[in-house]
Amino acid sequence: MTPLRQRMLEDMAVRNLAENTQAAYLQQIIAYARHFHLPPEELGPEAIRAYQVHLTQTRMLSPSSVSVATGALRFLYKVTLKRAWAVEEIPMPKRPFKLPVILSREEVMHFLEAVDSLKHRAILMTAYAAGLRVSEATHLKVTDIDSQRMMLRVEQGKGRKDRYVMLSPRLLDMLRGYWKAVRPTLWLFPGDLPGQPITRGAVGLACQKAHRASGITKPVTAHSLRHAFATHLLESGTDVRTIQLLLGHRSLATTSRYLKVATSTVCATTGPFDLLPKVEPPPTPPTPPAHF
Repeated sequence: MTPLRQRMLEDMAVRNLAENTQAAYLQQIIAYARHFHLPPEELGPEAIRAYQVHLTQTRMLSPSSVSVATGALRFLYKVTLKRAWAVEEIPMPKRPFKLPVILSREEVMHFLEAVDSLKHRAILMTAYAAGLRVSEATHLKVTDIDSQRMMLRVEQGKGRKDRYVMLSPRLLDMLRGYWKAVRPTLWLFPGDLPGQPITRGAVGLACQKAHRASGITKPVTAHSLRHAFATHLLESGTDVRTIQLLLGHRSLATTSRYLKVATSTVCATTGPFDLLPKVEPPPTPPTPPAHF
């Protein structure tokens, strides 16, 4: 391991960046150095600009993917190498704002019925019922179920934060049946490797399989269930602040985007045209006389 890589790892660890973020940043810097066949400390703003052009125009990566590479470069040059020009010379691409495609309650039920594995169905039901991210659902432990307080403990979710979410009676009954059949000990949803939880990839493959079997035309991922959870809560009258706490969003603005997709809330609003006094139709023109 090079001294630069070791120092960057230490810098990320000191700042308590998530493990996934650390791995992604390191991978991006390795790819950046290999592209130029030079160590990063010998490269500067012109090389960074050329690399961003390469990612955008040659590899045609999405703005989200380019943003990950940009975040890694900013961290390297600003924090680890302490270059004064770091942030100013590394522009962050603007991400297009896209609304999520929301499954209806009937579509969620139809999708879950298409999951043919007991464990996969249990974890996807949990993801929907509690509004969990995939990584949060995969890392649930048996001890995270608090049936006395009817809560699920989410340990070290996004942003390294713990939180509690709702545990519905229906979900608790399902999880009890699942536990009796599988008898998990540490991880609620164990993986194929002993002592390890189920992987995100395994959940993703289960989603793809169930999506094909369900025949639903909308795109469906495990994260779609989290979107559906938030939207269905909003449509049932739950306030945005409560939904923010349940989802673990840092900003209320992030949660507020669901206002744009909550159809029963938005589309049920009475429009101004419907409040106008009745407009009389224009007079009907006289019918011309017949010429035969």
